[in-house]
Amino acid sequence: MNIFLRIGAYIFHPLLMPLLGTFFYFIITPRYVERDLLFAKLMAVCIITFLIPLVTYFLLKNLHVVSSIQLDDVKERKVPLMLQCLLLLLVIKMVFDPYDSPELYYFFVAILFSAITALLLVFFKQKISLHQMGIAGVTMFLIALSVHFKVNLLIWIIIMFIANGWVASSRLHTNSHTPVELVLGLFIGVIPQLILLNFWL
Repeated sequence: MNIFLRIGAYIFHPLLMPLLGTFFYFIITPRYVERDLLFAKLMAVCIITFLIPLVTYFLLKNLHVVSSIQLDDVKERKVPLMLQCLLLLLVIKMVFDPYDSPELYYFFVAILFSAITALLLVFFKQKISLHQMGIAGVTMFLIALSVHFKVNLLIWIIIMFIANGWVASSRLHTNSHTPVELVLGLFIGVIPQLILLNFWL
């Protein structure tokens, strides 16, 4: 059980959530997307939101700015979250267009607002669950896609709700977060997605 719970934190790591949301969109959308363009967009998201932060993490660890990829100490979150905000801005400006891909554009705008909120809380020495924030945001996006495209995604939505519980249990099991930090992460992940639905749903 210990191993099972810990695996959840790695499978649904917050760095992977933007890529997961993008992947969901391209699977669900009824719009035709050229294969080369689809691959280019996925690769861009993968490089900007996952590979660059991963490489930067090892650099920061060597510089003793962070001690682990979990960023357990609230002070360690400042630089990675600042970098993540800049990278999300890059995705919004360079990868997705609000006219061609409004769903993904506003999905990433919402992620940016969530990241900025998490960063602001760091300045007040308040830690939230970035894992819960990430998985909750993607779950809300998936529900919105189901409504938007009128596609029955009930099974996937149930799976994502189970994943939310798995992540929350994992973070509690490892004493990485308190219930309050998990709830804050949940709301900070969901609320920006909900607010920005008005622009594309």
